[in-house]
Amino acid sequence: MAKPESAGPEYDVVISGASLAGSAAAILLARRGARVALLERRSDPGAYKVLCTHSLTANSYPVLDELGLIPALEETGAIPNHARWYTRWGWIEPKDTPNGPALPHAYNVRRSTLDPLIRARAERTPGVDLLLGHQVTGVVREAGRVAGVRVSAPRGEREIRARLVVGADGKDSPVAKFAGVPARPYENARFGYFAHFRGLPLRDGISHVWFLEPDMAYAFPNDDGVTVVAVLPDKKRLPAFREDLEGSFFAFVRALPEAPPVDSAERITKITGTVDYPLHSRRPTAPGVAFVGDAALTSDPLWGVGCGWALQTAQWLADAVAPAVTGRGDLDKSLAAYARTHQRRLLGHQRLAVDFARSRPFNPLERLMFSAAARDEAVARHIHLFASRLMSPPRFLSPTALARASAVNLKHRRATAPSARLSRTGA
Repeated sequence: MAKPESAGPEYDVVISGASLAGSAAAILLARRGARVALLERRSDPGAYKVLCTHSLTANSYPVLDELGLIPALEETGAIPNHARWYTRWGWIEPKDTPNGPALPHAYNVRRSTLDPLIRARAERTPGVDLLLGHQVTGVVREAGRVAGVRVSAPRGEREIRARLVVGADGKDSPVAKFAGVPARPYENARFGYFAHFRGLPLRDGISHVWFLEPDMAYAFPNDDGVTVVAVLPDKKRLPAFREDLEGSFFAFVRALPEAPPVDSAERITKITGTVDYPLHSRRPTAPGVAFVGDAALTSDPLWGVGCGWALQTAQWLADAVAPAVTGRGDLDKSLAAYARTHQRRLLGHQRLAVDFARSRPFNPLERLMFSAAARDEAVARHIHLFASRLMSPPRFLSPTALARASAVNLKHRRATAPSARLSRTGA
């Protein structure tokens, strides 16, 4: 029941978007004592995002654990997302440290499974009101800051006031548009198409990624025996690719090293994708507003980091603002703290993704690290931690890491030099 105007806003937080970032933020904020309105423009509680890598990188595991979703994910058949990566130097195959900790992981799980699961968890959380069929049509301003939203709802127009409005509504965020917070776009010089297959075996049953410089591809096993296969070629190939989409897709996959046998598998979806998916970044906060997930930062889908970052940003926001939205702190200072965390943790990763999205071959540092990783287990584990977003770019390219990679490659060159000389002399 709405409180009288004199008693303050109806909610502490109103969140637009009830997918991963929005549902996670709603759960975490409500557990910290906030009253949350979770708005979803779609009326179907089983709605889900279609265009996705369907992978939760290992950086999201602590958030999944806090949300209590690990047992539920494993019950659905979600697949631990260990992976191997093809490069021109061979396969990078990270392994557990001998007599040490196992490699961290999270899960590959279809969004058709994941989205309804986390949304239902949010709906059952005390303090969360899930409002389906509620589309944001504007924001309410008061004293120079956003103080709520206007929505189109099944019973007509409605105004919902809150101490904080959260945009969890994707890269084209309506909340950001109405609040006047623009995004900075970065060109993605690759396009992408994907399809789902059942009965598609992969070596060791784990994810495969192909770095073809500049083209990319991946195959991720998911729940219910379904594998998503994606191709991400340079846009220079787009005109020819479009002439015969199905033929081009299958020809691309068949040509991959150790190609997954798509011709003998059952394709259970259409080949879908996008020819233009720019990266976006926007300020993660404004007076009375915060953004999580793709609404704050949309990266290159080839890295599969979007779902993990959606969950992490929801957790960072809840940690930063929960006291303030429940009347126990300064909201502007809390939002500033969230913005600092967001930029400190993600800005370096995004800069590297923006650079690689130009569809270029590996640069010298990348050649050093990836070639060494194909030859050395320790460097392969280092690559795994970085790809899982458990390591910052400065640590990934630290002097120690570069020295290790250089030593590995030098040892490799010395070991192969005698055979190369024999080959040249015809011996």
